[in-house]
Amino acid sequence: MLFISRPKMSAFGAYGSTYDRNILLRQGRNLNPEDLFFWLSYGYYKAMNDRKKSLLSLILLVPAPSIGALSAMVLFPDTMLGKIIFALSKIWLFAFPLVWYVIIFRNKISLSPPRKGGFGMGLLTGVVISLAIFAVYLAFGSKLFDHALFTAKMKEIGLASIPMYAGGALYWILINSVLEEYVWRWFVVEQCERLVKPVPAAIFASLFFTLHHVVALQVYCGTAAVVICSAGVFTGGLVWSMMYVKYRSVWPGYLSHAIVDLCIFGIGALMLFG
Repeated sequence: MLFISRPKMSAFGAYGSTYDRNILLRQGRNLNPEDLFFWLSYGYYKAMNDRKKSLLSLILLVPAPSIGALSAMVLFPDTMLGKIIFALSKIWLFAFPLVWYVIIFRNKISLSPPRKGGFGMGLLTGVVISLAIFAVYLAFGSKLFDHALFTAKMKEIGLASIPMYAGGALYWILINSVLEEYVWRWFVVEQCERLVKPVPAAIFASLFFTLHHVVALQVYCGTAAVVICSAGVFTGGLVWSMMYVKYRSVWPGYLSHAIVDLCIFGIGALMLFG
């Protein structure tokens, strides 16, 4: 059986540009099913423009955190299967954008330097959003949130002690917030911008960012709290997405995001420890 060599791999692992259709047509009958599938897939990939690639990337990425949260919190709670699916979804969420950016679009890795500034706006928006959240909690917290349920859930996940809660807060503020800005503001906003104009792109990215939060919130909160908190998540996501559109760096948005997370964990500490 004749064998057609696959394209050589570049330094980034992407396939090279050589795709000899004449060879494929002449020798196609001699291809085994595996190679035939490869060449058809590769040919389709080469025909995709950037808009189609961006759309495909969103289809592959956006559902991942919702699937993980749904599996771990609703479908398979307190099971090894739920934990495995949740862990895999997290790995996929954080690894996929980098792999796609480097291999599919063949770009170089960047640390998103804040060349246009934006830290003043990050500080301002972080403080304003935090004050709004705290005001809502003071006004409606006793009606919206079940403190006993919240405490029980914190005990279930091992965050009911001050050291563990503080450790969790540090992780979310210093690490998770950065990763969320990297995924939802950098990657998702940029992919959406290839499909629509910047403002609609920011709106779509914020909606996508909100989805998995809705799944998680319904485990801890009643319907009214889920609606209000989800609206808050969307608003924060929209602010940070627009900041990325303006400043083209994740760091101003991260500063705002970190301040808001600090406020949220502060409210959680009040509910948990009084």
